[in-house]
Amino acid sequence: MSTERKFGVVVVGVGRAGSVRIRDLRDPHSSAFLNLVGFVSRRELGSLDEVRQIPLEDALCSHEIDVAYICSESSSHEDYIRQFLQAGKHVLVEYPMALSSAAAQDLWELAAQKGKVLHEEHVELLMQEFAFLKKEVAGKELLKGSLHFTASPLEEEKFGFPAFSGISRLTWLVSLFGELSLISATLEDRKEDQYLKMTVQLETQDKGLLSWIEERGPGFKRNRYLNFQFKSGSLENVPNAGVNKNIFLKDQDIFVQKLLGQVSAEDLDAEKKRILHCLGLADDIRKLCRPE
Repeated sequence: MSTERKFGVVVVGVGRAGSVRIRDLRDPHSSAFLNLVGFVSRRELGSLDEVRQIPLEDALCSHEIDVAYICSESSSHEDYIRQFLQAGKHVLVEYPMALSSAAAQDLWELAAQKGKVLHEEHVELLMQEFAFLKKEVAGKELLKGSLHFTASPLEEEKFGFPAFSGISRLTWLVSLFGELSLISATLEDRKEDQYLKMTVQLETQDKGLLSWIEERGPGFKRNRYLNFQFKSGSLENVPNAGVNKNIFLKDQDIFVQKLLGQVSAEDLDAEKKRILHCLGLADDIRKLCRPE
């Protein structure tokens, strides 16, 4: 596609993430390659900030639309991705792209078959805290470490099992320490108190031990506690790295580079391998915590 014709975009879901995507698509910085055509929502909204609502069926068959941004709840991602890929559209989706690794593998195969870009957003890798950590752990041998995340309750029906809704924390660990093996996983789930605690033990390829905890309950503040012990010293928590500016815009830039064919096959393969590895671990964690 010549750069003179812009990629027409529809945003599916206008919650917090969808609203940020709409804002970014209206940013002059985006307008070189992308043109926001409208949004899809189950709610009848008519228009939002002068952006028109489009019925899903119309978005799927519109020749004006080349790209779908999927920003709905996680439980609906797989179905939307499949519909838009089948309709010959490129897809950007908020993580996780699906709530099982088998479904994600299927979607990658469908994207390849259709010759379309399938991009799973990972803004947590564009944060300043992550850049700081990446630099700090480079070249160091991990003995043991932990990442403990706390937040208010989340509806599992919409956002998936905690290993999936918390996939960004797992992605941090895999991006910092390489592929991980699962040792054990337990789940304390007190529905009557809206309290949930998932505790996962992982191992690096060099036998370093990592524990990952997702803990949610009423009144819990959104926090991330880190502690990494290396042969050469330790790292406890991350200094406040300041405001993470325009991380969704940066993610969109990466997506545009993929649309323009500017990302190498090696980089695309490495990213796909990491995403599938994380989703595979999430699947295995769920199976340990909730045996069928």
